[in-house]
Amino acid sequence: MNFAISLRASALAVCLGALMVPQTPLQAQGRNNQQHEPVDIEMVSRIRQEAFQRSQVMATMTHLTEKIGARLTNSPAMTAANEWTASQLRGWGLANVHQDVVDGLGRGWEFSHSRVEMLAPRTLPLHALPKAWTPGTQGTVEGEVVALKLEKPEDLEKHKGKLRGKILFVSDLRDYKPGTEPDFHRHDDESLVRMQTFEVPKDRATSNREADARRFGERVQFQRQLRQFLMDEGVLATVSISSWDNGLLRLGGGGARRSRDEPAGVPDLVMIATHYNQVMRALNRKEAVRLRLDVGARFTDSDDQPGYNTIAELAGSDKRDEVVMLGAHLDSWHTGTGASDNAAGVAVMMEAMRILKQLNAKPRRTIRIALWTGEEQGLIGSQDYVARHFAKRPEPSDPAEKDLPLSLRSPAGPLVRTRAHEKFSVYFNMDNGSGRIRGIYAQENLAAVPIFEAWLKPFHDVGATTVVSRNTGSTDHIAFDRVGLPGFQFVQDRLDYFSNVHHSHLDTLDHVQPEDLKQAAAIVAAFAWHAANREEKMPRKLFVDEGR
Repeated sequence: MNFAISLRASALAVCLGALMVPQTPLQAQGRNNQQHEPVDIEMVSRIRQEAFQRSQVMATMTHLTEKIGARLTNSPAMTAANEWTASQLRGWGLANVHQDVVDGLGRGWEFSHSRVEMLAPRTLPLHALPKAWTPGTQGTVEGEVVALKLEKPEDLEKHKGKLRGKILFVSDLRDYKPGTEPDFHRHDDESLVRMQTFEVPKDRATSNREADARRFGERVQFQRQLRQFLMDEGVLATVSISSWDNGLLRLGGGGARRSRDEPAGVPDLVMIATHYNQVMRALNRKEAVRLRLDVGARFTDSDDQPGYNTIAELAGSDKRDEVVMLGAHLDSWHTGTGASDNAAGVAVMMEAMRILKQLNAKPRRTIRIALWTGEEQGLIGSQDYVARHFAKRPEPSDPAEKDLPLSLRSPAGPLVRTRAHEKFSVYFNMDNGSGRIRGIYAQENLAAVPIFEAWLKPFHDVGATTVVSRNTGSTDHIAFDRVGLPGFQFVQDRLDYFSNVHHSHLDTLDHVQPEDLKQAAAIVAAFAWHAANREEKMPRKLFVDEGR
């Protein structure tokens, strides 16, 4: 859909005055407070003109996806993306452009090709790709297929000495389920109103963190044991079924990312369901199935190496020591080109900074952009940045506790805040695909609701109308939220994000909507400007420190 993008400032003011938008209960509650939140309509008009008429967002998108391509954490392509984004930000005149070192990301890896053919009982090319951080075949290999699930240590002992030269199909045959929902989705008035309903949470079940941590450790230990077993037994490869139907390859990582001291296992592929099921049905008919494989994949370093967040700033004036941050994760999975997840967010955040710099904006607070690494492996880049700059807990003394993800660790002590924690105002994130912004999640920060409503009003005519009080998770704003800093994610049209492209080989430029990205960049630039210039920092919600 195209947007009305050629508006003069005077016409915009008339439009805003006459605009009629259905009021949800939450919006109605905040109406009386909006008059107290100033909106710089002149700057918004200038931002819209630059964003809509002279956009560079698609040039950024195209370079990230079709010049650099997929940007797996710590891969050579991710390094190239760090360097190129820093060069662009520096070229636009931003200050303090640098690569922020992040340790603990693990090994670099890349793949060049994946060729899979059925040789018997008939010939057929099969579509499959390797999981990240798994080895290649070191040339062409051929082997017999065996359907076999190895799920516990007893399974390994049972099959010891029987699997040399075999290709293991390790998933069950899965019945095809036709889709019942449209592939492509935009919010309408009804769906946006539904989002306004806040469901009061039920009492949490008592969490047995110790038991959860034990189960996690057992899974990790078994996976290491399994990878070593497959190598020792001479298994040629393992193959599992894609989690999505309709010819979509959806996959992530496997193997040994953290260190070369871990067993890397054998080539580990994911195959489209329609081909995987054909092989399994042949095996169920007791037919001998033979495949030929040629997978080019390699580790690009000898051991754990640092990665980088790309950082840049638009310097503030009288409140320059206070910070407003924008961010998106630069890393992606390796199968598509990481367009919707998350070159879209990166391009929008970079474009917002370009717009403000191009307009010679002089914010009171410093506006900082961060392009994160390691989001797909658990928000590593943003969590590491927050811990070093704003707040962190003491490191656990138990080595086993250190190996756990943060969500399973027992707090080793109270949160230790830096001076920058107090000077921090707000963080805005984009990581829900390339759909236009329809509003923002307030993350249960009710004091932020009327502020966001005021800032959104100049964008009602391009579809951004909704402030949702509830939380949303699973991306980098959580690194800020969990240490008591205001961190927010925008509400977006999901397009085909969760039906076709999320972590799939179809995550490419063709699935991106250029006009949506222009709209999003304008809104982000306006939010950053208003947050940087309001008299007070953004309000904070109640934070309960579980470590005390």
